[in-house]
Amino acid sequence: MTAAAASVHASAVKVGDHAVLIRGPSGAGKSRLAFDLILAGRAGQIPPAVLVGDDRVHLATRGGEMWVSPAPALAGLLEIRGLGIRACDFVSEAPIGLIVDLMADDAERLPPPDALRWNENGIELPRIPVGKGYAPLPLVVAALTTTKSS
Repeated sequence: MTAAAASVHASAVKVGDHAVLIRGPSGAGKSRLAFDLILAGRAGQIPPAVLVGDDRVHLATRGGEMWVSPAPALAGLLEIRGLGIRACDFVSEAPIGLIVDLMADDAERLPPPDALRWNENGIELPRIPVGKGYAPLPLVVAALTTTKSS
């Protein structure tokens, strides 16, 4: 990672070759979605999935991609509500391939194309805005396993 890596309140899971970056306010379900993705990977619903980081991660741009790594003090730790902080396998970094925004104000039933993209510093990534009270896992699995229709 670069020395200028920014620390953000988010979780990330590497699914296949790219990470899903999960953002949202405290209590939105970032850790829960991270664990659900790991379980979906174990069940074969999506490619194998492993934790990058939970609660706080570092972002950096490298080679025209946005990369995510765990905060060193939290590496390999995942909060599981009802059980507490648990140790689990993790990877030290991954390029981000999808951003999920939980409790997003711009979530819609049929979102406009610009709501499904994130752009910053010349990097564009697919984005899923998830509304409050809506289960994010089916949306993420659909994004990872289907293609857009015309």
